[in-house]
Amino acid sequence: MRGPRIRWMLQDMAVGAFVEKQHQPTTREISHSIGLKKKLWDSLERFIAENYRTKRDFAFYGKNYGWALRFRKAGKALLSMYPGEGTFTVQIVLAETPAKKAPNLKLGKSTRNVLESAHQFPEGRWLFIRVNSKQDLRDIQQLLLLKTSGPQI
Repeated sequence: MRGPRIRWMLQDMAVGAFVEKQHQPTTREISHSIGLKKKLWDSLERFIAENYRTKRDFAFYGKNYGWALRFRKAGKALLSMYPGEGTFTVQIVLAETPAKKAPNLKLGKSTRNVLESAHQFPEGRWLFIRVNSKQDLRDIQQLLLLKTSGPQI
């Protein structure tokens, strides 16, 4: 029953808090919005900076998703971070091979539920992971390493 509920939530609510195309959020607005989860946001940004050469920018993905901080490596999406209210959501797309290996990782319950309910699209499984804990952050780091076959400095 978890899978349909997640899809319903994504259809009826925006993934991120900033859904006005004309207004790209500022760093201060993002910090205020995600509140206590700012440390987790910063930790993920630091992990990416220390392990990958990426280009980062803000992108607007429509009213159902909103603005996201996007990280790209060699022109391909690494992940996107959508600031929310009191939390944030990470979108990571796993191609077929990493998606098949992901269930073997030691993932937290919430990330495992997202993985199991994610639909396989031609470009991969779109995982939207709401980050509320250090476990969620560790799960995303593991998925990134799986996606990229390890750090790429």
